[in-house]
Amino acid sequence: MPPSTADHLQACWRSARPPFLVLAPLCAGLAVTSAWVDGHAPAAADILLVLLAALLAHVAVNLFNEHHDFASGLDALTERTPFSGGSGALVERPGAAGAVRLAAHGCLAAVVAIGAWFVWRAGPVMLLYGLAGVGLVVAYTGWLTRRPWLCLLAPGVGFGTLMVVGAYQALTGSVSATAVAVSLPPTLLVSALLLANQLPDVAADRRVGRYHLAIALGARRAARLVAALVLAAFLVIPLAWWGGALPAAAWLMWLALPAALWLARGLWRLPATVETGERAPLLPLLGVNVAMLLASLALLNLGLWLAA
Repeated sequence: MPPSTADHLQACWRSARPPFLVLAPLCAGLAVTSAWVDGHAPAAADILLVLLAALLAHVAVNLFNEHHDFASGLDALTERTPFSGGSGALVERPGAAGAVRLAAHGCLAAVVAIGAWFVWRAGPVMLLYGLAGVGLVVAYTGWLTRRPWLCLLAPGVGFGTLMVVGAYQALTGSVSATAVAVSLPPTLLVSALLLANQLPDVAADRRVGRYHLAIALGARRAARLVAALVLAAFLVIPLAWWGGALPAAAWLMWLALPAALWLARGLWRLPATVETGERAPLLPLLGVNVAMLLASLALLNLGLWLAA
């Protein structure tokens, strides 16, 4: 029996991974609060368009990833966790694969349309952000996951550098030290998040030809790199504040530091059994990593808003 429209919609919804979509507005929100700190007053319509473009770009990445992992056979090999391995929607509804791919292209087309508006408003420099962002969306799952260091950098650059600095440029027509400084924590934390979420899937990813850092370094060394990236994100705040790029209220992000320290300690002390595929020690750390990331960015947004 062919899947119904409701089945297609449900598969698209699950493939978009809605529990994690708050990340994009938090990252784009840093562009808005940075603009306020710098004395700009972006129009409400422009703010909404920036937030919508960020959200749709995140949805497009997830949909493309889900479709590619289903088509490559990876979904059939992966043992899913709440934080890794995809949604499993297409394993349950394989007939909806075409709808998920169409939805991915639709979301990406909407992002391009919004980007075109900002190219007209803010100038051709926005093309650089747009082309780089579209390239990351399209290339991540099929190409970048086979190149370890690019695979590490791509998520952070997409959600941090491009989303924050690009949105700031769209809203203000310029780039500031504030925007660059505030883009660094999400750049580091999002790259750390994606690398951590690859740790449980090493065996399955290797079987379909992926070659990211969790495979190249091994689980324990990759986990220690995640810990280093997380701690580096928190060090950005005092350094940028000392250099005058961030206001003192940005220190609010450090309210999440205890969770980051607990996470880093757990990652550094992972037992050798994780190298042979044991997942139990990883799962609580993956959950704390997600919560710490979202809380950190929310607190950083709050601090900038208070300082504006």
